[in-house]
Amino acid sequence: MTRDFPSRPVPAVSGVVLEREEVLLVRRKVPPYEGRWSFPGGAVEVGETMHQAVVREVREETGLDVRPVELVGAYDSIVEADGEVRFHYVLVDFLCRLVGGELRSGTDASAAEWVPLANLKKMDLTPLAQRAIGDAVRVRGIAADGR
Repeated sequence: MTRDFPSRPVPAVSGVVLEREEVLLVRRKVPPYEGRWSFPGGAVEVGETMHQAVVREVREETGLDVRPVELVGAYDSIVEADGEVRFHYVLVDFLCRLVGGELRSGTDASAAEWVPLANLKKMDLTPLAQRAIGDAVRVRGIAADGR
């Protein structure tokens, strides 16, 4: 199945990694949302669980090893072009705990950074990242500005 103008939604995952008062973000290198900031993630591969997929995707895009600990939420990401659905992902976000690795950008990310929660308003976040960060900080029990 193609991801561009798909015949049905593509299952995907994202890893929300909150450490101290910072969140791990990547700058998307490919459409949709090329150039915008979001959580590391991507499509679930055949035979792979969602937990395996989020661990793999975070490692591929950031060089970091994580362990999923809690569901943040499930979201529809639908991008239209000229009245047609160009991309449709069913995205499941997991709050993840950092367990190792060294930060670097890779695969579908042109950059990977730890961003202070207080600086998120300055970031060009994808629409779902804006929504999910609020859900994630509520799950973790801190305010979106880090307090």
